[in-house]
Amino acid sequence: MLELLKNLNWSPLFISLKTGAVATVIAFFAGIYAARLVMKLNNKIKLFLDGIFTLPLVLPPTVAGFLLLLLFSLKRPFGEYLYTEFDIKIVQTWQGCVIAAVVIAFPLMYRNSRAAFEQIDVTLIQAGRTLGMSEFDIFWKVIMPIASPGIASGTVLAFARALGEYGATSMLAGNILGKTRTIAVAIASETAAGNYDKAGIWVLVIIALSFFIILTINIISGRGMKHLRRW
Repeated sequence: MLELLKNLNWSPLFISLKTGAVATVIAFFAGIYAARLVMKLNNKIKLFLDGIFTLPLVLPPTVAGFLLLLLFSLKRPFGEYLYTEFDIKIVQTWQGCVIAAVVIAFPLMYRNSRAAFEQIDVTLIQAGRTLGMSEFDIFWKVIMPIASPGIASGTVLAFARALGEYGATSMLAGNILGKTRTIAVAIASETAAGNYDKAGIWVLVIIALSFFIILTINIISGRGMKHLRRW
């Protein structure tokens, strides 16, 4: 086992952590912005946009990966334009890992942010306006502090989803060792190759990371160990 650990290529772990971190930052700001935007719209437009923003959450990840592949493929207009005009290639690159992770993680950030915003007492916002606060100050000094537990939980969930993403990532970014192979892709790849020992190690790694994420969510939501009761 020690020899196996010594000879194991740990790049999938670093790629997964790097991808998860960057994707979470993007999903954080995009999710908060989308949540605030939707809440300000009328019901018909709100329902439509809410469906669009939540769609990646209910679709199979391979469907999202297929759509992203159609969008960014060099054989498609948009993908060809990015490559010829800006020398940007998304398919089978680390950037593809990030984009796939953002698309899959975004709905969790959006839904949690919206739920947190909807629980805020409107009178607090009105009080801020009465005191002459700008909308910018109200958002960052009134809304965000109150909604912070829900937003924090959404951030951790988004990171967890980005960290464990497989379907969309494998279709858009591929399986290139040291470049686009994440932990989830490594598990599938090693299993398909019959390397069950290596696959098992990656399974243990992702279980440990997932358990740590669950503990973090419990602490953030106020359901940590100090709230446990003796039966």
